[in-house]
Parts: sequence; structure tokens; C-alpha cells
Amino acid sequence: MNLHAALLGLVLASLAATAAETNNASSAPNRDGGPRGSGPRRGFGGPIVLNDDDKPAFANAPAGFDQPREGVAPGRLEMVEYDSKSVGTRRKALVYLPPGYSAAGKYPVLYLLHGIGGDEDEWRRGGAPQAILDNLIADKAAVPMIVVMPNGRAQADDRPGPNPMATAAAFGKFDQDLFGSLIPFIESKYPVYQDRDHRALAGLSMGGGQSLNIGLGNLDRFAWIGGFSSAPNTKPAAELVPDPARASRSLRLLYLSCGKRDGLIRFSQNVHAYLKEKHVPHLWHVDDTAHDFQHWKQGLHHFARRIFQPAHTL
Repeated sequence: MNLHAALLGLVLASLAATAAETNNASSAPNRDGGPRGSGPRRGFGGPIVLNDDDKPAFANAPAGFDQPREGVAPGRLEMVEYDSKSVGTRRKALVYLPPGYSAAGKYPVLYLLHGIGGDEDEWRRGGAPQAILDNLIADKAAVPMIVVMPNGRAQADDRPGPNPMATAAAFGKFDQDLFGSLIPFIESKYPVYQDRDHRALAGLSMGGGQSLNIGLGNLDRFAWIGGFSSAPNTKPAAELVPDPARASRSLRLLYLSCGKRDGLIRFSQNVHAYLKEKHVPHLWHVDDTAHDFQHWKQGLHHFARRIFQPAHTL
């Protein structure tokens, strides 16, 4: 058993408990303003040891960043279906179209992934993506973009079920669905740019691990990559970035973040430490949150305002 597999085994029980909590949650709001099950995970993961550079890289998003604002032109969300060659079924994805969207326009695209207990609707349920993006675009702090929120569980029955951890293997097969079916579908249906400089990949928890695994493994397809409190499905750092010089040349932005109260922080810390040692430019942001949507909403805000910009200093 390699080190990654051993580390994975240490946290599977915590992941399973959290996934079941999220999956079985009602829609009643909790004290954090999101669905029940998206609140702080006390005792989740494992022991937390903070290093000197585990600090915020920038200030929190402003108050109200995740709330609809009066006078702000709204984008829209639409659920689409596509045929998956690798899964062999018809699958769903939630798509955000920016304010003023026009089929005559041309847009960059962000693929935004969910966690172990979620699905294509998890970001809408707990992450306020429409409000966050509408506000950023209205403030000219982000470029108008299309955001695709797919189901990263690439299997015929892609619901979380009573034990979402039983579906963990399907997350490792999502790259086949993404490249073989979803991206071609999106590029045929919407007026999106089809080059790496206009394509980003990011996600929360299990989706954060997927984003690092898939994005860093396909630098010819993605120039902007983000992992928000990435889960233990994240590959070992040396496997993620076997050629630091190439990664440094290729990446427009590599964004890593986690909350200092998150029991899974060591996975992101390990990636950050390797990147720092190998002098691979990246952003490392640690705020005062746990493994919850309070962090993931901040992650979307900070990541979205930095991608697809004509120039960005890491």
C-alpha cells in the first residue's frame, strides 16, 4: 500500500460520516445560512497542525458577496442533459449563464465540481454560485463566464445514496466523462472558447481533489486550476506535478485554499509544501473556516475573480 492509499484509509470513515450528513440533510437553514449539513465539521478529518505560512493570502470577501443585490442584472441557471459515452447513460449538469448572455457572444468556461455527498445541484443548494458570480460581474471584478456544474460521480446510478463513500471509485473515472462527453457537449451547445487559456477547473472537497488530479494531469487542457479544501482523493504532490518546470510555464493560476479548522488541511498543506519547494507559482490561502460552504463560497469568489483575466500576478 503506498502512502497516498494509507492516508486515504485514515480519513474514509470521517468522509463517509460527513457525506451521509450532507446527503440526508433537510433544506432547513442552519446557523451558517446554508442547508443543514453544510455547517462546520467539528472533529472532522484528523489532527490539525498549522505551519507559519498557513495564513490568509487576502481579505475575506465583502459582506453580502453571496447574496442577490438590488440593481444587479441576474444571470441564469439551467439544467442540461448530455449523453455520456463512458458511463453509457444520459447525465445532468447545471449551467450558469452570465448576465446579458448572448448566443452571438464568446465566453470562457469554468467547470466547477462538487463533494462526495453532492451532485450537479450541490453548488446551487449550498454555494450561492449565481449571486456570487452576478455580483462579481456587476462590479467588473470578474469577466462574464459560463460555469458548468456537473455530476462528478461517473457511474450509471450517480446519486449519492445512503453511503456516498461506496461511490468514491466513480469520482476517479470522471475524467473520461469530462473529456469524452461533457466538454464536447458544452462546446457544441454554448458559444465558449475551446482553448486551454479560456478553460478552468475547480471544486470543493472531493471535487477539489478531482480538480487537482485532472487539471494538473492535463495542462494542455486547463490553464486555471483550483482546489478548495481538497479531500484525500488528491494524488501525492510529486505525482500531481512530476515536471515542476512545465507546470510553472503552463499554469496561469493554481489556487489552493483550506480552512484552519478543517481536519483535512494536511492534504492541501502537502501540495502547497511541494509546490513551494519546487518553486511552482501558486496561491495558498488559509482562512478561519472549517470543512463547509463558508469556505467553499469564499473559494469560488476568490477564484472566479482571478481567472480569465488578461494579466494576473500570482
